[in-house]
Amino acid sequence: MAQITTAPACPRGESASLLPPPRRYHQLRKTVHLLCFLIFVALPFFDVMRFDIPKQRFYFAGQQLWINEFGILFFTLMFLLFAIAAASMLYGRVYCGYLCPQMIFGEAATALEKRTRKWINKHFIDWSAKTRKVVASAIFYALLAVASVFLAFVFISFFVEPRDLLRRLLSLDIVTAGGFAGAVTTLLTFLDFAFLRQKFCTTVCPYGYLQGMLVDRHTLLVTYRDGEGKNKACIECKKCVRVCHMGVDIRKSPYQIECIHCGECIEACDEVMARLKKPGLIHYSWGEHGESLHEKTQSWPRRLGLRDSKRVIVLLVLAFYASGLAIALSMRHAVQVRISPDRGVLFTQGPRGEIRNQFRLSVDNRGRQDAELLLTVEGLPQARLVGFASPLRVKAGESRLVHFQVEVESAGLAEVSRFQFRAEAQPYQTVSKHAMTFLAPQ
Repeated sequence: MAQITTAPACPRGESASLLPPPRRYHQLRKTVHLLCFLIFVALPFFDVMRFDIPKQRFYFAGQQLWINEFGILFFTLMFLLFAIAAASMLYGRVYCGYLCPQMIFGEAATALEKRTRKWINKHFIDWSAKTRKVVASAIFYALLAVASVFLAFVFISFFVEPRDLLRRLLSLDIVTAGGFAGAVTTLLTFLDFAFLRQKFCTTVCPYGYLQGMLVDRHTLLVTYRDGEGKNKACIECKKCVRVCHMGVDIRKSPYQIECIHCGECIEACDEVMARLKKPGLIHYSWGEHGESLHEKTQSWPRRLGLRDSKRVIVLLVLAFYASGLAIALSMRHAVQVRISPDRGVLFTQGPRGEIRNQFRLSVDNRGRQDAELLLTVEGLPQARLVGFASPLRVKAGESRLVHFQVEVESAGLAEVSRFQFRAEAQPYQTVSKHAMTFLAPQ
């Protein structure tokens, strides 16, 4: 059984300034929440990460991925999924406490409701308590309705082009798929943040239950450590319970499903115990009985959470995923060209004896600029293109399919000749070569 150490008091006459200052997790969380909100709003408008369903495009890290690039899409989603799982194994419920949109907007709704009631009670003290409550609720729900429209607009912008969605919103469109989805999302957002909020985390969200399977003896937890009997330092002020957004008493267990490990109980305990010239009793620690997060004697890899070989392997796998994804994105061409022979007819012969082979060219402009495709034939003397206007102009986001022929004089032509097409896309300065065969009569 692990030994529990008692939080010692400062020696008599020693200044309380020798204690470590209270850790400000509340302000840290709100700063992170603000950054997450700004990122959430910016992602779809700058195409950092957005899935445009009508156009069947996936925008990621400035790249425009098409739905037929399933390999890169799958690799991207697997990387994001593995990153979340790895973060849960190393740092527990850090996502729930600091990054989860449900938690961020749920806490914001609760704070807005409290501030609205406080403002009404302060400025309209002459009204009856019932009237103040009704007016405060009406103002809160009105503000929440406006916020729900904005949040729903941003969320649907991840799947529908923002300018198109704005046009639908201004025309009050609830008939098309995008407009109907926006209306339903607005309603669900309002109901969620008006009545559900943090209850969603403990009743509906599966991620909290999933994290229970990822936690081990080295995962970062919020733990309570105190002595027993006369050595117990806790004064039962229960401020750690009062500041908890989930109503958790951390003294019972660090593994409660409601606990999101936000650390605000740590700050509350530090502040109370500092008045008694004692260190706080609640800490971030690596496992229930492991070292404290702020233990200065730890090496820097252990302070980052790399405390066993399993975590090093997880980090290496994550780096492998990230490297593979970066290589895949860097190797893809903005203009994709595919050329294949059309062998419905092996060859045709013209009136002057010239031989023609049919080919099919498919080009996708996956870039953000219009492109011109220059196509030339290499390795087949005196060959010329018939039915292909070079350069071929392809607009941004456009796909084109062109049927054309390669014509060669029959004199001295072998039954099977090998050659290649050279496709150059401007202004992207990309070149691709496609090996082909040319068939002629024996």
